Amino acid sequence: MNQPLDVLKAHWNHTAFRPTQEEIITTVLLGKDTFALLPTGGGKSICFQIPALLKPGICLVISPLVALMKDQVENLKSKNIKAIALTGGISFEETNNLFDNCAFGDYKFLYLSPERLQQDWVLERIKNLNINLVAIDEAHCISQWGQDFRPAYLKIATLKDYFSVPFIALTASATPRVQEDICTLLQLKNPVVFKNSFSRENLGYHIIKTEDKIGKLKQIYLKNPEPSIVYVKNRKSCIEISKVLTDFGFTATYYHGGLSTKEKDKNRHLWLDEKAKIIVATNAFGMGIDKPNVKTVVHLQIPDNIENYYQEAGRAGRNGEKSYALLLTHEVQSENVLQQFAGNLPNKEFLHLVYKNLNNQFQIAYGEGFQELFYLNLNLFCAKFNLPVTKTYACLQFLDRQGIITLNNLISNKANLKFIIESREVIRYCSLNTKEAEIIETILRNYTGIFEQVTSINTALIATKSGKTEEQVIAVLNKLHAQEIIELKLQSNDISILYNEPREDSYTINRVVKLLENQNQIKIEQHKQMLHFVTDKTTCKSVLISKYFGEENTKNCGICSYCISKDKAKPKSVSESIKSELEKAPLSSNEMENVLTFSTEEIIFALQNLLENDAIYLNSYNKYQLK
Repeated sequence: MNQPLDVLKAHWNHTAFRPTQEEIITTVLLGKDTFALLPTGGGKSICFQIPALLKPGICLVISPLVALMKDQVENLKSKNIKAIALTGGISFEETNNLFDNCAFGDYKFLYLSPERLQQDWVLERIKNLNINLVAIDEAHCISQWGQDFRPAYLKIATLKDYFSVPFIALTASATPRVQEDICTLLQLKNPVVFKNSFSRENLGYHIIKTEDKIGKLKQIYLKNPEPSIVYVKNRKSCIEISKVLTDFGFTATYYHGGLSTKEKDKNRHLWLDEKAKIIVATNAFGMGIDKPNVKTVVHLQIPDNIENYYQEAGRAGRNGEKSYALLLTHEVQSENVLQQFAGNLPNKEFLHLVYKNLNNQFQIAYGEGFQELFYLNLNLFCAKFNLPVTKTYACLQFLDRQGIITLNNLISNKANLKFIIESREVIRYCSLNTKEAEIIETILRNYTGIFEQVTSINTALIATKSGKTEEQVIAVLNKLHAQEIIELKLQSNDISILYNEPREDSYTINRVVKLLENQNQIKIEQHKQMLHFVTDKTTCKSVLISKYFGEENTKNCGICSYCISKDKAKPKSVSESIKSELEKAPLSSNEMENVLTFSTEEIIFALQNLLENDAIYLNSYNKYQLK
């Protein structure tokens, strides 16, 4: 098995590559530095995974996203390919063991975050590995003009001093300025550049103005039983919109970063297996998802930037069939929206406040905290210190990107407990309840003084060390509490925070403030471009996206909201046909689509125009009627 296509068939069960994949793989196998700009759905990971499998040694993959690392490692393991992810929160001893596995265990992939390269001892261990390729995923993060600049990426270029192997930089969205930065800052040597077109001929971008987003959602899905994603801004909306759609009679589920791994897997598979046709999600959903027959992607709020919007919208129509990205919005006053967006960005004062409260929460003294791991319930933390949740989380993300902390989303429980019966009685209880004994004994081994004082324990750690699930640990603790064996106070956590630096108050924050201000300005400018995309009525939406990414594409797509509105004859003929049918009797949108030959999107657009022009109205039976 010494040809790329053989590897693709053996491990991925595909018989052909996607456009440019094979050329990129060949270039990497020739030992050349490579830059690959492959828009969403282009299959970036294959481009470094197959060359790495064809060469002796291990591939070093640098990625900023823990969830994406875990997803790719699990995916490789399912194909019987040995891979390891070196994520935050792993002890020094465990990390060393993982490096030993990489060196002697025939592993093919080592995933780690760029922040890990800032640890000298980690770099020393990497230098002693037989690296065959360095892959930099989400490479736009190296540019301060990108939407997610991470200074730690600048350290990657030092690997050039130790390894004479090819480097491959990959990203799905980068403007010309960011593309230039990637090649320069990574010190790619005469890189071979591959850029797929940002144009998606089968994907129609539609901006739909409506004051009733829920009603419009119902209208969209009445005639569309095919798989769909609805993107929303927060976790609460995920659950609420999913419930509304279920109440309407649609099969729907939801996905956000606060769900447990078990819930995420369950809901994702409900959607992948089409037991739920619609998944309502935050932007946490999408990594590693390659479902080809998604018909529509709906956004209920305006995304922060075109990069994010393009990535999320691009999850529709990967099978090449006509599909739609629908952004539902009311009449946009750009200046007001921009001011509101800017007001939600953390400034210097707010960053100081969050960092101070974080140290108070964890009771970290000045000069302390280095390499300490803490767990936090974000909502409770914000309520305690009267902080806005979204803005606070943005601060934590910023501190994470600067390497001051390592932030991980999770669902775990912090338990404060104390045994209130004597130790000999606990031993007796274990002998009579053998199924619970392993968990209880693990707690006793890891936490001294638990008979004398209330002690905070990490239930996730107890689960790992006892070989049980966290749910089983919680169940045992609740049972012990009910039988008055322990005092117990449980608190659910949704993030973990590892301090990468000791607490130094103003010094810690002041040295990164200028970067925060620059990033805020870039985000405001990116949001301004997104608002222009939404409000512009003179240009094809596909052309606007292509131009944003530096691609000169003057050909109109013919299927976006602008192109349909520009074709005066078609909307008129759709409108006339609708009015002709409504003269006979009031109709719902579903009934209308059964009697008309036009597409769902054309009918929605025509109905919207007729409503705006006061030619029709929606009666009390939820049917359209002529005025």
